[in-house]
Amino acid sequence: MTLQWTFVAACLYAEIFIITLLLLPFISPTTWQKVFRSKFLAMIKSYANIYFTVFIAILLLLFLESIREVRKYSEPMEAEDLKHHPEAETLYHMKLFRAQRNLYIAGFALFLQFVVRRLVVLIATEATLMAECQASKRQAESATTAAQKMLDEKDNSKNDNKDTKAKEKGDNLANRDAEELSKTHEQLEQTKEDLYHAKLEFAAMKKQAESVNEEYDRLLEEHTKLQKKVSVLEGSGAGTEDKKDN
Repeated sequence: MTLQWTFVAACLYAEIFIITLLLLPFISPTTWQKVFRSKFLAMIKSYANIYFTVFIAILLLLFLESIREVRKYSEPMEAEDLKHHPEAETLYHMKLFRAQRNLYIAGFALFLQFVVRRLVVLIATEATLMAECQASKRQAESATTAAQKMLDEKDNSKNDNKDTKAKEKGDNLANRDAEELSKTHEQLEQTKEDLYHAKLEFAAMKKQAESVNEEYDRLLEEHTKLQKKVSVLEGSGAGTEDKKDN
């Protein structure tokens, strides 16, 4: 494996490791939000889009190169070449296998790059929604307390036989607080709904990542089968040469 394909394979393994970390259930989105807002990530955040674009461009070029290699070695060999070089067919199939392997590695590395970016965005969004939900709850509790306090003051004013202006002012304040409480309750419901949709999207991305892992395992099994076929072809080629020598 050449240097560039070793680099692509290392990127693929790193992406699988990062996705596994992001999907761990015992790490809360709030914790990930603190990590995303760390000083180190804040330093490179301004250049994150540039890094992402350059990295995607490199992977895309390598992916196109692997497609070209697969198409190149997928063409059938000429009969004259097989007559003069019997071992060329084995070498040809070996190059085809390597080209297909590079195609799978580059394709999955390119795909998982977008998966990692999407997971990070969803986790950050969920953490923000959770914080807003907690803030809305606290605001609703404080508004309820203020409304109850105003109602108590209104009852006390009635018991103390305050004048009509004081009663009207208390009524206006109570109505305003009730409206604020109603608005706060609506905001809380909207926040809960947004959080629910974010969790659905996160679950869908998790299922998609699991399907990618299953597809990767299947490709590894195909890789093992192809290696066995190459070993059998090499063994049969060696046997043919021994017979010719005898």
